[in-house]
Amino acid sequence: MSSATVPEEGPDRAGGPCILVTGGAGYVGSHAGLELLDSGFRVVVLDNLVTGVRWVVDPRAAFVEGCVEDDALVRQLLRDHDVRGILHFAGSTIAPESVLDPLKYYRNNTAASRSLLESAVAERVRHFVFSSTAAVYGPSSLDLVSEDSVAQPATPYGWSKLMTERMLADVAASYPFNYCALRYFNVAGADPRGRAGPSTANATHLINVAVEVALGERSEVMVYGNDFATPDGTGVRDYIHVSDLARAHVLALDELFARPGLSHVLNCGFGRGYSVLEVLDMVGREAGRQIPYTFGARRTGDLDRVVADNRRLKERLLWQPQYDLGSIVTHSLRWKDSPNSHETIA
Repeated sequence: MSSATVPEEGPDRAGGPCILVTGGAGYVGSHAGLELLDSGFRVVVLDNLVTGVRWVVDPRAAFVEGCVEDDALVRQLLRDHDVRGILHFAGSTIAPESVLDPLKYYRNNTAASRSLLESAVAERVRHFVFSSTAAVYGPSSLDLVSEDSVAQPATPYGWSKLMTERMLADVAASYPFNYCALRYFNVAGADPRGRAGPSTANATHLINVAVEVALGERSEVMVYGNDFATPDGTGVRDYIHVSDLARAHVLALDELFARPGLSHVLNCGFGRGYSVLEVLDMVGREAGRQIPYTFGARRTGDLDRVVADNRRLKERLLWQPQYDLGSIVTHSLRWKDSPNSHETIA
């Protein structure tokens, strides 16, 4: 007997195939759900609500509270909803935490993904989009990191994702199954229409923390390290708007349906890097006040510079980013200052 709650069904919708979104009550998953629904797909969300927030799931979607490693629940769900594809976001995502608790990440990311893949194969679900990460890459002297760059993760988080990519490749070689692993760079921002945004307390992402400082909810930003090999000594990262990323997932799914014999591993980033201090300056300009900060020690696994070579994403999925860093900050400030965002804070 499954320990999950009874499914809460959304309204029936004629249209496209049904897609299972795991972790669909989380940050990226909720935005991807919106993009799927807006594109005419039917959606069922599976989330254990450990970090997800129930209300961000669009009422057009069906919702089930449960875990991806609950094989009986997942297989029944795939059958009952005639699921044709899976977008897999469920998992743990904080790289420094993975250094302190690696087994949590191998359980929640690698082992849980293996269970989900076994259920997908058993129920003949043939298309799978995976939420991977740029943390699979190792240190590089290149200005842009391509999909051909050396995969040598510096944290258990990165390894847990890379192991899942290996499983996907092996499954695709053995079964009628194809996949797209999207390697995220730094995801930020909020739905431009205000329907979803960062939805968990105790934010760790730089832009979310800076926005909280700008709005008086924190006193300052802790900048981890000022001795990186970058122009201002702080780490350089590539920031992609969450809605641009969500659109990439739908385009990837379309590609999998159209070309069932092909699989892809693609970088998802804007293609330009900003240092921590440049980001703080941008948030300060958009908010109309300076963002105070203090330097702390570098964190284990932090690299000097991680910026995406996104040419394959653009070429294979015909994707183009619509939002730059200024838009990311504007939408983040607007979301954080809206009544909706306060419903998410525990």
